[in-house]
Amino acid sequence: MGKKLPPSTPASSWTETAGRRRKGPSLAPLSACKRRRTPEASGWASLPTDVVHLVTSRLLADDVVDYIVFRAVCSGWRSCTSDARDPTLRKPDLLPRGWVALCDGDGVRPDDAGEISFFHTQTARRLRVRLPELRRHRIVGFTQGLIILLNKRTTAVRVLHPFTRVVVDLPSLVPVFHDAVRNRNSLLDMNAAVCSASTTSIAVVAWFLWTRVVIGAEAGRPTWEVLHRGLFLRSILPFQGRLYATVAMGGSREIMQLYPRSPHPVLAHVPNDFGNPSLCNYFLVESGGQVLLAVHHLTGQHCGVEPLQQNAYRLFALDIDRGELIPVNCLGGHALFLNRDRCLSVSARDLPSVSSNSIYFSLHRDPVVVHSIRIGFSERLAVSCQIHDGKDRIRPSMRPFTIADHLLTYCHPHEWTKGLMFHEYHSIPESFEELTTNIKAKNSELRIPRIAVR
Repeated sequence: MGKKLPPSTPASSWTETAGRRRKGPSLAPLSACKRRRTPEASGWASLPTDVVHLVTSRLLADDVVDYIVFRAVCSGWRSCTSDARDPTLRKPDLLPRGWVALCDGDGVRPDDAGEISFFHTQTARRLRVRLPELRRHRIVGFTQGLIILLNKRTTAVRVLHPFTRVVVDLPSLVPVFHDAVRNRNSLLDMNAAVCSASTTSIAVVAWFLWTRVVIGAEAGRPTWEVLHRGLFLRSILPFQGRLYATVAMGGSREIMQLYPRSPHPVLAHVPNDFGNPSLCNYFLVESGGQVLLAVHHLTGQHCGVEPLQQNAYRLFALDIDRGELIPVNCLGGHALFLNRDRCLSVSARDLPSVSSNSIYFSLHRDPVVVHSIRIGFSERLAVSCQIHDGKDRIRPSMRPFTIADHLLTYCHPHEWTKGLMFHEYHSIPESFEELTTNIKAKNSELRIPRIAVR
């Protein structure tokens, strides 16, 4: 049901999408008697402080949204608890952990709509949040529910907490763009993550698809700096305030630490027993509190005369302290959603429509494929809901979308930021002229000033 919060609450603009409460009949107030406060009501409002702290500690362990709603109940509970608005965005328990952003699939960019639908992967709760801060910005990243925005006019970067509306501003990208990036198409495909700079501030690290440059900036610092050059990044993962990536170095693949910079950035060497490394895909994903490396490769199985190639995955757990990769044979109750731009791990016990011990990924012609770790075979899930054949539209959009469709689209920000579901628009035919024209018009809104904006 919908929840209406007091105006004093930062999240007063929330709307619960599970349904709206109908208004009851309008009745005249009874003036012959006065309302009396019942002992039960006064008892709840005057809970002992230690009991309130016990409740809030359990709420924060699960979800910051419930903590915000709890504090909104009465002034007594607010007075004995800490404000959820952390101006530094450094406190882990106040971050919107477990929340991912959904796509409406209507072709409207979230920054134009000024709102985002959020989905909690543990409780299946959905909230549509109005965010005026999205105006004149482009979304370039998510980290633990925090939104990273790029101003379309000044290229200044900011980090937004969607539920408390706290904003941390960072400087403009103009100086470092003209010095190191120099490619506007790279800026259109920019991706970024939030890291921990110190005990009092955060940092944002950004990378670009077409330019092998990694840059970073700390909150409160005036400029961006180039962290790495010439790295061919395959998969990037923010984990516990740091940033890790799989990197192609010659014929080998390494896992290295991108941020903070280290004198010994290479953590582990990826085993080279999967055939041609250029034909393999490498993904880093956080699952169950540890870093997993998923290696996608092809295996040849003879079926008759010609060999049949099958999708296969090898999983490893990364021991960061020892720099070792430990083989993993089972994901248990978890499922992985993998893409080069973003990876996600969810509990299938919390989402019954998702297959446990499975990996969801995409191929060139198959946008949604699920691979069973136990059986070792893959299944195509998007065959019956393709809206085009590569040239023309063959059927309308099939709704409602599945949870797997939404989660895989979240892992593909190139489509998500355009308001497009990935399984429908992983490739856009030339016949979709109106959509193509609209995308080009929106991309033209991103301006790069010649002089740094102060």
